Amino acid sequence: MLRVTPILLAVLYAFAMYHFSAWRTRRELDARSTELADPALKRLTDRLAAALGVARVPVHIYEIDPVNGLAAPDGRIFITRGFYRKYQSGEVSGEELTSVIAHELGHVALGHSRRRMIDFSGQNAMRTALAMLLGRFIPFFGVWIANMLTTLLAARLSRADEYEADAYAAALLTKAGIGVAPQKALFHKLDALTAQRAGVVPAWLLSHPKTAERIAALDRLEARWQAH
Repeated sequence: MLRVTPILLAVLYAFAMYHFSAWRTRRELDARSTELADPALKRLTDRLAAALGVARVPVHIYEIDPVNGLAAPDGRIFITRGFYRKYQSGEVSGEELTSVIAHELGHVALGHSRRRMIDFSGQNAMRTALAMLLGRFIPFFGVWIANMLTTLLAARLSRADEYEADAYAAALLTKAGIGVAPQKALFHKLDALTAQRAGVVPAWLLSHPKTAERIAALDRLEARWQAH
């Protein structure tokens, strides 16, 4: 029984962390966001809605400064105030911002948002279990190894999700008559947009594929579509 105790504790910890993280995220977003009311952007998101066969695509403004977009586990789409300011100042076009919304819709449609919350809890549980196990055999270094292994796993899963969401967004933007060009144009701007924050890279880019690789993947996707 003592041998499986760390595993049981890790499972219980993951279950508790999942519910706590979901509650905390929902509470934070409810408290610091409002629905976006921008006529020009609404005309663009209405084109996404028509392509999806739904009445509308509601988007919310999350009142934080970093340039980011996110999909909540409950399916809501958020653009940060910092990102919206880039659009208002003309640094980002409406079509480019719409490509971010399409990307986040991809995370929702493909189940990434909810799975990420589960993955986050599971990774914490795995980290705890590995640290307990390795700590018995490799004192002092066990915790470090556990952290490294779970971080590498999380990054790999996140990058795979980003490529899938990029492909979903490209297909949706094409169907909506907006095209893939704004999506690629925004990727070209990411370095400049993040450099303006004094070298602080947003958390969403840390686990994302490299910009050039994402653009290359879109180029290959377009080439396959044209071939058919």
